[in-house]
Parts: sequence; structure tokens; C-alpha cells
Amino acid sequence: MSGLTSETLILLALGLPALGTLGILLAGRIPNLREAVTLATATLTFWAVFTLLGRVMAGERPTAGGWEVFGGLEIAFLVEPLGMLFGTIASGLWIVNSIYSIGYMRGNNEPRQTPFYMCFAVAISSAIGVAFSGNLLTLFLSYEILTISTYPLVAHKGNDEAKSKGRIYLVLLMVTSMMLLLPAIAWTWSAAGTADFVHGGILPGANLSAAALTVLYTLYVFGIGKAAVMPVHFWLPAAMVAPTPVSALLHAVAVVKAGVFCVVKVTVYVFGFDLLAATGASQLVAYAAGITVVLASLIALNQDNLKRRLAYSTVSQLSYVVMAAAVATPLAIIGAAFHIAAHAVSKITLFFAAGAIYTSQHLTEVSQLDGIGRRMPLTLTAFLIGAISIIGLPPLIGVWSKWWIGIGAVNGDQLWVVAVLMISSLLNVAYLLPIVSRGFFMLPPGTNPGENVEVAEAPVACGIAITVTAVLCFVLFLGVNQIETLIAPIVAEPTVAAAALSEGASDAQ
Repeated sequence: MSGLTSETLILLALGLPALGTLGILLAGRIPNLREAVTLATATLTFWAVFTLLGRVMAGERPTAGGWEVFGGLEIAFLVEPLGMLFGTIASGLWIVNSIYSIGYMRGNNEPRQTPFYMCFAVAISSAIGVAFSGNLLTLFLSYEILTISTYPLVAHKGNDEAKSKGRIYLVLLMVTSMMLLLPAIAWTWSAAGTADFVHGGILPGANLSAAALTVLYTLYVFGIGKAAVMPVHFWLPAAMVAPTPVSALLHAVAVVKAGVFCVVKVTVYVFGFDLLAATGASQLVAYAAGITVVLASLIALNQDNLKRRLAYSTVSQLSYVVMAAAVATPLAIIGAAFHIAAHAVSKITLFFAAGAIYTSQHLTEVSQLDGIGRRMPLTLTAFLIGAISIIGLPPLIGVWSKWWIGIGAVNGDQLWVVAVLMISSLLNVAYLLPIVSRGFFMLPPGTNPGENVEVAEAPVACGIAITVTAVLCFVLFLGVNQIETLIAPIVAEPTVAAAALSEGASDAQ
């Protein structure tokens, strides 16, 4: 099997989840078989992606596709380090989320479980399509399929609230992509003469003014609504009406990660960070993202509903990535890429814990969580680990991304970014750690000091998943060198932008 070509592995990574969708449908009347098909599909998909990972780290840049659509535009796939990182995260966490879903969906007697697993598989396939896209057309099509396939998941409960919030989700993401992202792609194609992703960017030779580049970069960032930069953010808290495994998909596995991944990919492979740094075209976006980081954290501080508090936390954390990409220095770009991984494992742990608390105790509000750590010690310990990682303290993965973003900002003379990071970290402490302190140090309602409290964790499948993601927060902290080795080439290789700027300077002389 390891003798498969890289092109075949790309097609397997994209096609296995789609085939799994059919298998889930056929096995839908037998829950154990349906979920076995889900886990087998997720495992095989991760195997294909992980095999590609070794080849990319060895210097290979696999390609597939090349199917022309019109005007020379093709459906094409290219596996480069940034996409490899996102593809590995999405496929790996699909396995863990599937295990969690078994416990959650059964524990809460959720309806329509077969369509749930089917839509989840399509969403993963499209997320990998985003990750491995070789040009803007492929990226756009995969992005849209991801939106459409996750809409039924957001509206899963089928009640009036779920339908209403699902419409907000679908309409906002479709409108932003059609009205802002698609025109940005068309403008880029017209100006550069190509839609292919090229290391260092395709726009440095397009002779666009700094003002035009500013408008174009802003269109991209706000057109990629899944990045949730304010004011294009309110779909994310609205989507918390969905079951917790869907929330985990939205926040950690695929959807919002696809958003910020697209921002970083466009920054590196369409504009080139050298061009952005030279023209200041991304500065407006950097400020907007910095404001989002702080404002979303302040809103999170005032949310009593646990999932909404975590949702606004995600809005803030996503803008770390956008802000770092817009700073446009090599180390900031590394920090942006690393934060995609750091936030994924940290936030999925927090959402898993929130879902476990709901499944076991049917509690949804922070004010209801007095003593919950005595009833669910494993769950709240995992929540603590995820929280500390989000705050950015060692020995957990979250510290590395904040470190690189901060150093990258200093290198770019953007000291205000360091201030934003510090303020945000303090706010992270303020809205996350009180949940842990009241859970461990206050008595559950109706109990007396010294009275034994019955432990009642969520189903075993939920506990396994929470433990795995919490452990990953430690493991990835220790694996920093391997992750850095993977993503360093996106800034270490000679760039088209640098060459174009140098040539322009020589001509001027």
C-alpha cells in the first residue's frame, strides 16, 4: 500500500470520505455497522493523508487533477506544507470526533444520526479539498461545498430555532463568498493572468497599486466569512444551536479552520508576504483582526451559556491567525500556521468537555457548574488543560503560536500586536479559569461539606475522545520541532515577491 503514487494518495484522501458517505447510508439501519463504517473511513482517510505527510516533509510537492473547466482554469490539487498541516488536523481529528459522536449522539438520543454521519463525511472531504487546493478555483469550490454540507448539521435538531440559526449560517457564509470572495478571485485572475498558487505569490508582478492591493486583500479576508473577523462573525455563535460534535467540527476540525487557513494560504501563495510588508496592504486587516481579538474576548466574558462563551472565544482566537498573517513577517506567518493546530486541539477539548457535561448532567450554563468537577473530574481536568493551552502557558501547545506571533510582530515593528496578545491572554484567564475554579472548589447544589459526591462521567466514548485531545495538547507542545520542520518551508524558500521587489528596485536605480 505504501507503494501508491502521491497522486493516488491525494485522490484517496479526497474520495474515501465521499465513498464512506455511501457506506454510511447503506449501513444506516444498523447503528453499530454505520459507526464502524464511519470509523473505518476516517482511519483510512487519515492513513492516506499521513502517508502524504512523510513525503511532503521529505521535500515532495505532490499534485493531482488538472481537469480544465473553462478559460484555462482547472480543478487541480497541490499538497504543500501549509495544506499538509490543515489536512492532517482535519483527518486526524475526524477519528477522535467520530468516537466522541458515538457516545454523544447515543447518550442524548439524537434524531437523524445517519444523515449526521453522512454530512460529516462530506464536510471532511471538502475540508481536505480546501487544504490540497492547487488554485483559487479549486479552493472556492471546496469552500462552498463545505458550507453547504455543514448547513444540515447546524440545523440538525430540526426545531424552529435550529432552522432559523441554520439559515443565518448558510446565508451569511454564501453571501460573503459570492459577493466578496468570488469577485476577489476574478480580480486576481484578471490582474495576474493565473489563479494558481505559487510560492511567494502571483500578484507581485501584477502592477497593482498599494491602494488596490489593500482593497483586494480586504475583499479576501471578509469574503472568507469562515474566518469570522468582526462584523462577519455572528454566524458562529448562532451555530451553537447544533449538537456538540457539530460545534467541534465548526470550531476545531474543519469549518473555521478552513476559513483562517484560506486567509494564510492567500497571504502566502497569492499576495506573498514580502509584497504585503512592502506595500502595507494588509495593515487595515491587521487592525480589524486585533480589534476582533479583544472585543470577542470581552463578549465571551459576559456569556453565561457555556457553548456561547466558547464560541466567542473562537471568534477571538481565529483573529490571532488573521492578525498574524496580516502582519506579514516570516515568524508571524509561522505563528499563524501553528495557531491553526494549537487552537484545533485546545478548543475541541473544551467543546468535548461542554458536551460531556450536557450529556451527563444536562447543564448548559456556567452559573450551573458549581461542583461539576467533583461529579466529572476527568471532564473538568481535560477542560483545564484545554483552557491553559488557549491561554498560552507551557507545557501546552498554545504557548508556541503566541510566542511566534509576538516575535514576528516585533520583527515587523508592530508592537501593538504584542499588547493585543497580552490583553487577550488576561481575558482568556478571566473567562475560562473561573469555570474550573467553581467546578472544583465549590460544592454541588444540595450537598454538604464532607459529603461524598457520586462520580457520573459522560459515556465512555466521550471520555476516550476528551482524554486523547487533552493529551494531544501536551504531545504537540513536545513535537514543536516536527511541526516547525513541516511549515518552515512556506517562509524559508526564496519567494517570487522578493525577486520581483528586488528587480523593481534594480530598475529604479
